[in-house]
Amino acid sequence: MGANASNYPHSCSPRVGGNSQAQQTFIGTSSYSQQGYGCESKLYSLDHGHEKPQDKKKRTSGLATLKKKFIKRRKSNRSADHAKQMRELLSGWDVRDVNALVEEYEGTSALKELSLQASLARPEARTLQKDMADLYEYKYCTDVDLIFQETCFPVHRAILAARCPFFKTLLSSSPEYGAEIIMDINTAGIDMPMFSALLHYLYTGEFGMEDSRFQNVDILVQLSEEFGTPNSLDVDMRGLFDYMCYYDVVLSFSSDSELVEAFGANQNCLDEELKAHKAVISARSPFFRNLLQRRIRTGEEITDRTLRTPTRIILDESIIPKKYAKVILHCMYTDVVDLSVLHCSPSVGSLSEVQALVAGRPNMTRAEEAMELYHIALFLEFNMLAQGMQF
Repeated sequence: MGANASNYPHSCSPRVGGNSQAQQTFIGTSSYSQQGYGCESKLYSLDHGHEKPQDKKKRTSGLATLKKKFIKRRKSNRSADHAKQMRELLSGWDVRDVNALVEEYEGTSALKELSLQASLARPEARTLQKDMADLYEYKYCTDVDLIFQETCFPVHRAILAARCPFFKTLLSSSPEYGAEIIMDINTAGIDMPMFSALLHYLYTGEFGMEDSRFQNVDILVQLSEEFGTPNSLDVDMRGLFDYMCYYDVVLSFSSDSELVEAFGANQNCLDEELKAHKAVISARSPFFRNLLQRRIRTGEEITDRTLRTPTRIILDESIIPKKYAKVILHCMYTDVVDLSVLHCSPSVGSLSEVQALVAGRPNMTRAEEAMELYHIALFLEFNMLAQGMQF
């Protein structure tokens, strides 16, 4: 019985041979029932090379097995046998060299443990941000009052002027000490807690309170348009240190006049004054804070305010050599210890250097300078500098 080609819509011309099954080539897959045969045949495209489903399944499973082998080999490479590698490395070493390596490893491990224990025992040094937060909260050495909604906010002129263009312009119109300035803010929705949070942000770089209004983009945009967008706290404090705008204190150093005459040094050079801000030095050092508060109690501060002259603090150079003053101030403003400042001005002398010349001692090494600066930091109770000298 021959098969009728009309029963196969996608077939080519059939070849019929007796009672055998018709051999045909099809594009696509189709099912049919031949007359006289109760079977069903499936035909496949030429593109698959007559690939059967079970062959395709075997090929897929084979690829999965190969992939698993690669992953297993990669994991085995990660977990290398370090003991074997060490044995291979030391196979040609002398026993004394191996013992020296073991002692080196043991010493390194002991130093690591000591460093860890020292870090745990060492108290956390207060950062610039934390000290500035305390400065705003406890109002050390304030010099201007802001009045907002009938509430007084004692603040520091130099800090606000360095951090905010709006306050820099506002405060320049009232330069006198203790000026009272009434705040007129155009941004809608600013109440007393939000204004306090804004001042806290200028001191620390953080708002200091959880308020959903600070998540409102419109309010933040309005504040930035009215007050300007400040830089980071580190950048603005570094600028304050470099330019010393609105400085209100100078540091002077006592010197031995006999030593000055013996070496022909310039008295003005040895007694060079360094500018600073009461707000910063009182926030970073309890020593300077107590000193300034004592001047206020004794009435000395009133004289300076009346004469509109910066407060002069005279330091004993035998205790605090002048050559370290810039390093100390730089760390107070930036939290960075920079010993290169010690040797950037070789023409500027100090009493300790002159005494070293008289005694015939050579110049101090960096390690000796760091040790001396560490003890000065302890004297000033300036923990950030003290810990900086320990590393």
